[in-house]
Amino acid sequence: MNDLLVALGLVLALEGALYALFPQGMINMIRRIPEVAPTSLRLTGIIAVAIGWLIVKTVRS
Repeated sequence: MNDLLVALGLVLALEGALYALFPQGMINMIRRIPEVAPTSLRLTGIIAVAIGWLIVKTVRS
């Protein structure tokens, strides 16, 4: 459970840093999301999950 909370904290810190450092860029990116095909968003999500899983697996090994 401790690792899950640490991971959540890291995600929030990274997301917060992006919004703090590049607020206009984040607004522009959010506005363009509806233009992206759902299949592209799904594929990007699957790839992100796979990369995250590989990072965790590598660090934990």
